[in-house]
Order: sequence, then structure tokens, then C-alpha cells
Amino acid sequence: MELDLCLLPAHRLHAMLVKREIGAVELLQAVLRRIDEVEDRVRAYITVTREEALQQAREADRMLSRGEVASPLVGIPVALKDNLCTIGVRTTCASKILYNFVPPYDATVVRRLRDAGAVLVGKTNMDEFAMGSSTENSAFFPTRNPWDLGRVPGGSSGGSAAAVAAGEAVMALGSDTGGSIRQPAAFCGVVGLKPTYGAVSRYGLVAFASSLDQIGPITRDVEDCALLLRAIAGHDPLDTTSARFEVPDYASFLEEGLRGFRVGVPREYAGEGIDPGVRGVLMRVIGLLEQMGAVVEETTLPHTPYALPCYYLIAPAEASSNLARYDGVRYGYRTRDAEDVVDMFMKTRSEGFGPEVKRRIMLGTYALSAGYYDAYYLKALKVRTLIKGDFDRAFKDYDVLLAPTSPTCAFRLGEKTADPLQMYLSDICTLAVNLAGIPAISVPGGLAEGLPVGVQFIGRPFAEGTLLRVAYCVERRVGTFVAPLARSPAAAAARAGEGAAGRGEDG
Repeated sequence: MELDLCLLPAHRLHAMLVKREIGAVELLQAVLRRIDEVEDRVRAYITVTREEALQQAREADRMLSRGEVASPLVGIPVALKDNLCTIGVRTTCASKILYNFVPPYDATVVRRLRDAGAVLVGKTNMDEFAMGSSTENSAFFPTRNPWDLGRVPGGSSGGSAAAVAAGEAVMALGSDTGGSIRQPAAFCGVVGLKPTYGAVSRYGLVAFASSLDQIGPITRDVEDCALLLRAIAGHDPLDTTSARFEVPDYASFLEEGLRGFRVGVPREYAGEGIDPGVRGVLMRVIGLLEQMGAVVEETTLPHTPYALPCYYLIAPAEASSNLARYDGVRYGYRTRDAEDVVDMFMKTRSEGFGPEVKRRIMLGTYALSAGYYDAYYLKALKVRTLIKGDFDRAFKDYDVLLAPTSPTCAFRLGEKTADPLQMYLSDICTLAVNLAGIPAISVPGGLAEGLPVGVQFIGRPFAEGTLLRVAYCVERRVGTFVAPLARSPAAAAARAGEGAAGRGEDG
């Protein structure tokens, strides 16, 4: 029974908790046992907060016993990406420069989860400062994909996606700057949603690129995604970019049937560079949408080819500014061998940051430097406006847009680390959404060679409910997937040295 608990979605677990069929402590212990069984191979967590989580689970049981259940997240184990500040629990951003940083406050989303009665299991591994697409850029260790331990889980929220897929958490939060929720969700066969910019507070999120970053849910199914999004969304006076809007009951959008829906498929996301297996899954999902009564047509987002260079000017420029604060003076790592203050600054940053973070800081500093600002950064901002205009025009004709989440399935560990450009191309299908500030959701669409393939639905600003409805309809026909490691940890251990992909089944 305990192993099965690890694989159940939160909405089913909630019903069991309310009926007192299980207890919150019992549920947490099942998750902690799963962590003990598989974590040495998956490496999804940087920090597991066992004692704190047990205290929260006991309090949840007290609330449940008194009938005080106002939230569907009471007693549900949730993992947090390690760039979300947590009071009293270290927040490293998977970087040596913050390896001992313990925040004195909670991020707004963390506080809202606590208020909802969620049980916070720990902090998940990530690419350092969220810069990467494979979780291989962590300063501590790479995370492995529960579908195939020889493959990456995606990035930068790879730890959160792997934790949910492996049963090491029921839900998780990630952050998405250019696809960092959706791409790992696709690689790990789970659901990931990047909300509209401003829909979820970024207060307490350690910044990478402030005009692009968003926090969002990674869950086992679409209904869980709706529940978690409702818990964290809404205006926050502590975040000046936070939008004022009435947060809907996102679960109320989950209905079957898409008759009359208009779905556009941008040709730029289905052409050259998309693996045949990924394209095959996309075509099958298009067929399912048509069977459900949707009208599916090809469309165009003509400025899409410029999204990658545009993103890799804007994001590093903002990163170079945001990461200037890590100088060894106020908090975090400081070199032990410095002749003077300037030498201390230089050695601290040289020793504290990893290669990919240094690369992006240098790119961004160059783009912002005198003589190059107009030629690079300012021009990228203008292109960003054109990309947003493409989406605005498309949404005059279509309710949602459909694209692959990633051009490939999960690739092998080490396959792209020597070629940064190939790694950057992993986000080619996702980063334009961040440039436009609009929402998108990745939902499993099928399997290719035994590995999950995610399809991505893109929507108008604040149309998360519409995206959840379409994703729910697809999920009802495709099913949810269970990673081989989650289904049988012992069997996965025997396969660990082989690196062979396991075949998933509908669950």
C-alpha cells in the first residue's frame, strides 16, 4: 500500500486523507521510504527536510482529525526547487557560491503552501542558478531520469520533475525562464505549467532573468496541476511585477470535450530538427484533438527563428546584472586566499560560479557594454516585441497553439555538455513563450522508443484555465505514465548499470 501511495495523484490522496483512510504522517513516511530506496540513483534532492516535514505532517493530521480541511493540499508532500527561499533551510541554487546560504524568510509561494497545509519534503537539484537544460550544471551532482538512469531529466527544474516521476514527492514547484518547467516535465513524463508572467509571485525566487522567470507546478496529472496553481497564484504586494487578477478555481475548467475549439499548430515548431518519434506523437495528439471536435489548422509564428538568439542576449544580460550581488561580502562563499578586496571579488566569483554561469555572465556583460548595447541588447528587445506580436495575432484566430515541448526525448548524460549550442537548442520550442510572457503547459502525449514525449499547449495571457482543459482532455485519452523506476525500484536498481530505457504504461 505504501509504495502505491507514492504514485497516487494529490486529488486522490486528499480524498483518502479526508476520509481518514490514510494519515498525513503515513503518507509522508511512504514518500520518505521511496526517497531512501531510489535517491542514491536518481539524486533529485539537494536537501531533504525530514524532521520539519514530519512536524508539518503531524499538524496536518491534527487538522484532519478536527475536520479543519480548507485546502486540497493539506498533508500532501511537495518538493521545492532549490532557488526558492525557505526560512531556516538552506537555499543553494545548486551553486558553490550559495552552498551555505540559509534565508531568513520564505518565498511567497512557499508561505502560501505552508498556509495551505502542504508538507514540504525538501529542496530539489537544478542547473546552477537555473542555467541549463539537463541538470548537469549543478555544482553538486547531476540528477538522473527515472525512465532511464543513463539519461538526463531535463533542466533546469530536473530535480523537481524527477522527484515527482520517481514517487519521491507527490507534487513539486519549479521555475521556468526559457522552458525549465516544461522541458523536464516532458522528459520525465509528468505535467508542467509555466504561468503567465505576473500570475505567480516571484518574491523569494533567486533571480536569473527577472523579465522571464516564472514559478509553476510540476505534477503527476492535470488535475493536480490545477490544484497547485490555484494555491500559489494571485497578487502579491511584495512583487512589483505581480498582476492584480481574481484567481479562478482552475479545477472547474477540467471538462471533457473540445467541440468548437480552434487549435493552431505553428509550422516553425514541427519542421526541421524535430525527431521523428516526437513528430509522430504530435501527429497522434492532433488526431485525438480532431476526434474530440476541435478544429486543428497549421499556422505561422514568423519571427520564431529569432527567438533563440533573442533569448540568449536578454537572459544573460539580466543574469549578469542579477548575479553581480554575489561578491563574497554579505553572504555565501568567500575565497580564503585574497591579497586585497579586488582580488577577493575576482577569486570568489571565479571559484564560486560554475562554467555555464560564467559563460552567461560574460555574454550578458558583453551585450550590455558600451558600444554594443544598441547593437545587441536593444535590438533583442525590439525582436522580443515582434515575437509577442506573432502570438497576439495567432490568438485572434485560435484558442490555443500546439507544439512539441522539446525537439527530442531525454538525451543521454554527457551527450551535449561539450557543445553549449546543442544544449541551448533543447529549449527551442519553449523559450519564445517566456519572451512573450504567456502561459504554456506540457502534458505527456505518448512514448517514443520507450521514453515519454511531451506536447505543449500555449495560451493567451491568464488563460491557464483553457490550457488545463485542453491538457486534461488529452490526458483522459492518452493516460498518465509511470516511470519504470517508480513502478519497481528494485528492478530499476538491477538495470541501473545498463542505461536501458524502460517502457511506460498507462496508469
